[in-house]
Amino acid sequence: MSKPYPSEFRDDVVRVARNREPGVTIEQIARDFGVHPMTLQKWLRRADIDEGAKPGQSRTEAAENRELRKRNRLLEQENEVLRRAAAYLSQANLPGKGSTRS
Repeated sequence: MSKPYPSEFRDDVVRVARNREPGVTIEQIARDFGVHPMTLQKWLRRADIDEGAKPGQSRTEAAENRELRKRNRLLEQENEVLRRAAAYLSQANLPGKGSTRS
């Protein structure tokens, strides 16, 4: 897999593509910057979504959702540990088996 382009570079290429002169194609701009035309199309689409011009999930929303899912997994694991500890402690306090109290 190739190394991703820096975000500053992507932003600059998108800006140039949006402000191009009439008659200049996306393919020409992509070739000038050394990227594949489909890559530039994806960058333009992503920029539209991030700016709210098109529906979809922006990069900030995607990052926030990733963090929330991660936090949710951690809380579920902690909850399971507490549930098991409570079950273990309730079994240890039952009279009868293993208890030294009379």
